[in-house]
Amino acid sequence: MRHILSLLLLTTTTVFHATAHATQPNVVLIMADDMGYEALSVNGSESCKTPNLDKLANGGIRFTNCFANPLCTPSRAKIMTGQYNVRNYVKFGLLDRGQTTFAHQLKAAGYTTCIAGKWQLGKEKDAPQHFGFDRSCLWQHTRTGRSKQDGKNYDRRFVNPMLEINGEEKEYLDGEYAPKLCTDFICNFIDQNKTSPFLVYYPMILTHCPFDPTPDSSDWDPKRLGSTTYKGDLNDPQRHFRDMAAYADKMVGQIVKQLDESGVRDNTLIIFTGDNGTDKPIITPWNGTKVVGGKGTMTDMGTRVPMIASWPNGISDSGRVADDLIEFVDVMPTLCEVTGAELPGDYPGDGQSIASIMEKEASSRVKDWIYIWYRGNVMVRDKRYSLVAKTDGTNATLTRYQGPFDGKKLSDSELTEQERMIKNQFASTLSKLAKTRLTSVDKEMWSQAEDRKQPKKKNNKRK
Repeated sequence: MRHILSLLLLTTTTVFHATAHATQPNVVLIMADDMGYEALSVNGSESCKTPNLDKLANGGIRFTNCFANPLCTPSRAKIMTGQYNVRNYVKFGLLDRGQTTFAHQLKAAGYTTCIAGKWQLGKEKDAPQHFGFDRSCLWQHTRTGRSKQDGKNYDRRFVNPMLEINGEEKEYLDGEYAPKLCTDFICNFIDQNKTSPFLVYYPMILTHCPFDPTPDSSDWDPKRLGSTTYKGDLNDPQRHFRDMAAYADKMVGQIVKQLDESGVRDNTLIIFTGDNGTDKPIITPWNGTKVVGGKGTMTDMGTRVPMIASWPNGISDSGRVADDLIEFVDVMPTLCEVTGAELPGDYPGDGQSIASIMEKEASSRVKDWIYIWYRGNVMVRDKRYSLVAKTDGTNATLTRYQGPFDGKKLSDSELTEQERMIKNQFASTLSKLAKTRLTSVDKEMWSQAEDRKQPKKKNNKRK
């Protein structure tokens, strides 16, 4: 009898898990590097062609008010942890190892996890696995991703790259292209894990500089070791950026095709976004005007990024355009809600899930403002106004937006009574959040961050 009961219990448990896995969606989160809102043709670009992303948008939801941090590492820490940078950002190229990521939470809910692309969050060999990823294929993980030969420094993120596969260093010298290697790695992972729920996080290497040819460019050279300058060796950055945007789009198309071939496309949520605005050398014809890249600035050109969500089984009324305010802290609660994973027990509540927007057009979600903390500056904004100030609240300036990339800075004498109220409300939010600086990191990491803030003592010894 005891054997029969044990068998029944085992069978019931197996059926339960199989049912749960059948209903849990797969997740593919793609974040392009330095690809602002204006770089997608579906968003109005007149020079970049992104047919695969356009198709995803037409079959899903396209968001017009998504905002990221102006620079890469802060955005990567923010999207993975779902927390404002003021709480847990310590320094460039590092994620505090005490942080909890969406990969941790989805793993606990039964997901197999994978990351490929650009890392830049810690050089420890086990860093990706420590932060919840079972498999990894990364650039700038244990190494800088650059090499020196014949007295020249080469950026090895694109042609003939230096990558780390599950922490093991590998160098490619036969004309390989890193974005293709990463995409192939992801596609293999998808097909190997198609019978159970999986998470793919693809922080793309494209479209970050150097602005160099892709394998689809007319001047592609598979023998190049990489670029010897940060922005690129060749003299046509505009054309090369267009080629890079097209290749990033092509890689998205390859992943969608693999999901179809593996039979899991309908139950896979794809989210596409960018980590910050387009880089400054790039000028994009957009909706009858020209948008100059503003990476690193607290402007629309530096923070407004594309976002597309596509999920055949989960998005109703596909083809919608949503103007809801979205920021990177919203990704963690979104992924947890749609997968059934729990939020971390100590989650501070910075983000707000967008699942209700995907489920129905009349969303119950209400988000009145977003917040960005960056290099001694902070910003609070809604759909029409942004307040940018120093972290101590000084130099606060209100900007009024008529639409994307159409902002006007306002002097205090220009403010209406309502605008003065908005400025005061935003300033109050900045002041409140300033008190949370580094409250989500351990004491040792906090001390290191504080030490870096202190001025260095002069060395009076003779040299």
